[in-house]
Amino acid sequence: MSTLLSVVLILLLLGGIGLVVYGILLYNGLIQVKHNVDQAWANIDVLLKQRHDELPKLIDTVRSYMVYEQDLMTRLTELRARTGSGSSDPATLQAEEALSSGLGRLFAVAENYPDLKANQNFLQLQGRMSGLEEQISHRREFYNQAVNINNVRKEQFPDALLAGTAGIVPRALFEATAQEKADIVIGDRLKI
Repeated sequence: MSTLLSVVLILLLLGGIGLVVYGILLYNGLIQVKHNVDQAWANIDVLLKQRHDELPKLIDTVRSYMVYEQDLMTRLTELRARTGSGSSDPATLQAEEALSSGLGRLFAVAENYPDLKANQNFLQLQGRMSGLEEQISHRREFYNQAVNINNVRKEQFPDALLAGTAGIVPRALFEATAQEKADIVIGDRLKI
């Protein structure tokens, strides 16, 4: 009888140790997920800061040529100011999307200014901004992937039991706005 009791106690002890180890691994996995989302946003943030540094140069170069598109230039400047916080909250994400859309419209409007299209500074800045936009687009994919994993793990059992303890909270995806999904009408290119 004492042998059976010893075996049961050993099995219970091993089961308890196994549960503790599993809990630790689960918790550490959740912490990794949380930090992956933060890292993905930080990667986007670096590119957004580069874009924000380049944008005034582009606006100054374009401003001298585009006297009739002052509203577009003003709107881009306002959006740049609204997006400077570096946070990943939904309002900032929406403002970043609007800024990207506005830059696309700026380049479309620039087609109407042959002297501007030939300006070396503009061409260089346009290439730089287009490259940054492409990099931001790729980083958004990584961010959305990290956010999706975060949000799934927050709701998934047994992860949901430790998600709050690990600081896992639902995060917002970087989504295209309805305006960006809509077909472009040439007359609307001058508006943001």
